Amino acid sequence: MKKIYVLDTNVFLTNSNSIFEFNNNDIVVPLKVLDEIDKHKKRQDGVGLNARSTIRILDGFRSKGNLHKGVRVEKGKGILSVRGYNIEDLPVSCDLKSADNEIITTAITEQKNNPKRKVIVVTRDINMRVKCDSLGILTEDYVTNKVITDCSELFTGLTNHLVDDQVIDCIYEGKEVIIDADEANFKSNQFVMMVSNANEKKTALVKFKNHNTPLQKVREFKSGIWGLKPRNKEQMFALDVLMDQTIPIITLVGKAGCGKTLLAIAAGLEQVLEDDKYKKLVVSRPVQPLGKDIGYLPGTMEEKMKPWLMPIQDNIDFLLNGKKDHMSHLFEDGTIQIEALTYIRGRTISNAFIIIDEAQNLTTHELKTIITRVGENTKIILTGDVEQIDSVYLDSTSNGLSYAVEKFKSHELSAHITLIKGERSKVATLASKVL
Repeated sequence: MKKIYVLDTNVFLTNSNSIFEFNNNDIVVPLKVLDEIDKHKKRQDGVGLNARSTIRILDGFRSKGNLHKGVRVEKGKGILSVRGYNIEDLPVSCDLKSADNEIITTAITEQKNNPKRKVIVVTRDINMRVKCDSLGILTEDYVTNKVITDCSELFTGLTNHLVDDQVIDCIYEGKEVIIDADEANFKSNQFVMMVSNANEKKTALVKFKNHNTPLQKVREFKSGIWGLKPRNKEQMFALDVLMDQTIPIITLVGKAGCGKTLLAIAAGLEQVLEDDKYKKLVVSRPVQPLGKDIGYLPGTMEEKMKPWLMPIQDNIDFLLNGKKDHMSHLFEDGTIQIEALTYIRGRTISNAFIIIDEAQNLTTHELKTIITRVGENTKIILTGDVEQIDSVYLDSTSNGLSYAVEKFKSHELSAHITLIKGERSKVATLASKVL
């Protein structure tokens, strides 16, 4: 029997086309959800875009019939309805000051009106799911954007591979070594630690391109990049792909202090200022405040963005050895640009080295919007910690960064590295482990 799905507000704010994803099951949109969506329609971000798109989609269904009675979504799909609730169905000890309670009560009313059918509340809100469960209401998470079920499943970009002793010798001697497709199922631009069958301490670090291309020994960058030398093998891998102009899409994942942002900025400065491979370094991060929104801050856009971009400027300042005048000059002539992601839609960014920091706070839609802005001769780096999500609409498995890692992992135009070891300081490393 067909199910009835009652959709929470956050489902639409995550994906405005969500109503088309429930096959031939029926969908109920609570009236309260429309009120909640209306509050977000003026936002100039992905959430606001989804709010406006949802309103337009629902308005389009009005031409097909009465939304209260129900309108078929499309051929082969279920019935879409917009309904309220019976006040008598309000659970004991719950009040109508809570939007969640109104949505839950709508689900209860639907269940009473359809006793033989399963009524399921779909929500991204964990507390909402707990509340539903406590009231005996079936509930599900909205998981359409999840490419993994747990962040431990996320592609790391690194694997180990056992080989004959001679193979490792050949690698160090600079001879061509090609891995047969039947021998190993590597991903494009995946890093491999070749380990000798005879001696596990005998290893070689290589980069796999494809099964027709010889393995490439990982560059060590002993002299460093802008005075920055890799401190572990993952940082070495990261610098290798960051300095490789043939790979335009890089994802770097790791906890605070692992060096992902610093490495990306160092590589960007090197290729913009020294190698002249790109004309400018563009750095941005989602404006995802922990307190009041950016609009509450006084001043120009640059002044509003400053608090969110201070970590970026701190890294640039560190790499420039505190030369404030030099840094100011680079900002003034446009060599280094700080951009607000909110206003990137519609642009084309060419001849640039782009760094998107804290990319785990992007939705998949926002991520697509950003990457599709990339023009000719442009390299884009996405950095972040998938276990540190500031957005209420995302988690470690559904955020844009995790999505990008998994979707791009088989493409030769992309590379990924998960950095493990903290290198900021002994104090920072200790804190990340024990606190």
